[in-house]
Amino acid sequence: MSAAPTPAAGHARLQLRLQSIAYATGDILVYEFARPDGAPLPAASAGAHVDVHLANGITRSYSLLHAGAAPTRYVIGVKRDPNSRGGSRYMHEQLRVGALVELSAPRNLFPLDEQAAHTVLIAGGIGITPILCMAERLEQIGASFELWYASRSRADLAFLPELARFGARLHLHVDDEANTVLDMAAIVAAAPAQAHFYCCGPAPMLAAYEAAASGRPPETVHLERFGAAQPIATGGDGYVVSLARSGIELRVPTGSTLLQVLTSNGIAVDSSCEAGICGCCEVGVLEGEVDHRDEVLTPAQRAGNKSMMACCSRAKGERLVLDL
Repeated sequence: MSAAPTPAAGHARLQLRLQSIAYATGDILVYEFARPDGAPLPAASAGAHVDVHLANGITRSYSLLHAGAAPTRYVIGVKRDPNSRGGSRYMHEQLRVGALVELSAPRNLFPLDEQAAHTVLIAGGIGITPILCMAERLEQIGASFELWYASRSRADLAFLPELARFGARLHLHVDDEANTVLDMAAIVAAAPAQAHFYCCGPAPMLAAYEAAASGRPPETVHLERFGAAQPIATGGDGYVVSLARSGIELRVPTGSTLLQVLTSNGIAVDSSCEAGICGCCEVGVLEGEVDHRDEVLTPAQRAGNKSMMACCSRAKGERLVLDL
């Protein structure tokens, strides 16, 4: 009999009850979770997400639709992915109201700068979930903002009743009706010089957004991806990882990720996207230089070499010492 995995890196988990499921569109369902006793949940800021630990062993990260200092519920929107690896498909087909589900406390890798003179929010498809949360927060504090929301067809537009409250600040774009995609360059060019920009959507939208905003100060341009922008680091020579707390040494061979090696050796590390975009598998680095491939750490954090994403990054040299 194999030994149970040793918990190593993770985040606090909450056992919550699924209170309701509702349709937002034909392929987007809205899930509401709360404590069984109704007690307040840990605070969530605009742009935050939670990790949902499913009974089939899969963990997936989803942005919260609402923020709050002491929320009584966490609400997420989940689009069924036709190429699902078991996350969205399981939630759409198997998860039922009343089920107890483990969720992480909220983490925010896409934080909102509430001090910006003006904010431009841009969303595509299911990317509206963190953007709607940001818009609600900006309205709450009386900040200046505009929201652009694009979809392929009108049937794909989600949360229209909630969005309607923003009035003239909301701009809807339907590709099929306009016979073109959202004009990202025009949106960026029309914004005030000190505006902050936030975009969440599919890869082509993010590519157009990055190109359009390339002349803006980098600290004012923010985005959140659905998938990785660069390949996972599995090439190059193998290397050794030393786990400082447990005294274990493991070799990560060419073609394998650090996460795969840790998991196969019974070291339990939380993981979700396995593409370097959710931050779930972050582990501390004590020694060694990292070849960072994630979309989570800032340039300063990468240069500091204090942590890495186990799913996608690896050593630049022959050895890493991890805080595990």
